[in-house]
Amino acid sequence: MIEDQASSLRKMNQSKLIKVIAVTGGKGGVGKTNVSLNLAISLAKQGKRVMVLDADLGLANVDVLLGLRVDKNLSHVLRGECTLDDILVTGPHGIKIAPATSGSQSMAELSSTEHAGLIRAFSELRTDIDVLLVDTAAGISDMVMSFSRAAQDVLVVVCDEPTSLTDAYALIKILNREHGVFKFKIVANMVRSDKEGKELFSKLSKVTGRFLDVALELVGVIPFDENIRKSVRKQAAIVDAFPSSPAAVAITKLAEKSMSWPIPAQPGGHLEFFIEQLVSRNE
Repeated sequence: MIEDQASSLRKMNQSKLIKVIAVTGGKGGVGKTNVSLNLAISLAKQGKRVMVLDADLGLANVDVLLGLRVDKNLSHVLRGECTLDDILVTGPHGIKIAPATSGSQSMAELSSTEHAGLIRAFSELRTDIDVLLVDTAAGISDMVMSFSRAAQDVLVVVCDEPTSLTDAYALIKILNREHGVFKFKIVANMVRSDKEGKELFSKLSKVTGRFLDVALELVGVIPFDENIRKSVRKQAAIVDAFPSSPAAVAITKLAEKSMSWPIPAQPGGHLEFFIEQLVSRNE
């Protein structure tokens, strides 16, 4: 069955390469979901068809941040009650969101059979997209590892807190040593200046350079911005609510930069590889 799924997926994606970006971070509270949503909306403003997968399967909040009404989520897909296309909700500028469940331990601890159900759901997706953004859970769970190692680009969000750097290092270490991921893109979030963002990146680079065989790239420095808090209260993205604010400008630049990141012509990061990696995780 797994071979049949992979084969049909190859045929489906022969003429369509999809950019898959996992947005992750070692700990909660670093602004990962805000980065994911605002990056998605910025990409949509640039004409891309974007889908956000809320991969914090037990503590979902992507739809809440945008004030969207959700009737069904991934748990309904896994129970066979509907398809992935059926649960997609449309957000600002046409972005599609695949919502997960909030307050469900069972969703956070999927069995191998349930993993396979999620895989089948993606193999049957009919909605056309150019970019898939995977907003992972915090921490270093198996699901975080699966989504991150399968994505084409791993975007690690860090902030200027010792625990953020420590946990980001732990995440990078496991992905590198246990899953063969060598390249990581770093976003310094909620910093007071570009200089502070570069210093934060330098701290992380020094420790990874000393102990790991990885390449880090600083791709974005997002300043601390009170408008983010205001936009959250409005249940709106800062790139819409306050498009000229420092954080919104920085995220827009990150979106523009992300479109220059190459997409492999062979399995190695587009949707086919994303699913095949999840398959192999449970073989």
